[in-house]
Amino acid sequence: VQLQASGGGLVQAGGSLRLSCAASGRTLSSWAIGWFRQAPGKEREFVAANSWGGGTTYYADSAKGRFTISRDNAKNTVDLQMNSLKSEDTAVYYCAADWPGPPWYNNYFRGDEYDYWGQGTQVTVSS
Repeated sequence: VQLQASGGGLVQAGGSLRLSCAASGRTLSSWAIGWFRQAPGKEREFVAANSWGGGTTYYADSAKGRFTISRDNAKNTVDLQMNSLKSEDTAVYYCAADWPGPPWYNNYFRGDEYDYWGQGTQVTVSS
């Protein structure tokens, strides 16, 4: 699976961005998808994840109430709508895909659970 994250950019604090994770060659609905981010000088961290088929969703505490992960099966994308952005949301955002399996439900927040990664898209929030 080749993944490509897009939609990043520069936005003022309080603004919104919508990131999109697209795949070539595979149908994303068959995969669990996670969004992660990495800020300069910090470790990669989990943001949100959605199970294959879209039935289960998880969010990091920092994302709850502000971010929404969703699937657009017609476009074969998994999107991350980010509202009320804060300066601390500034990071490179990555999407990742994991082949379906029960361990995902316990490991959805672990980067090493995922099999494929996109190149990332930069999100910069100015205060």
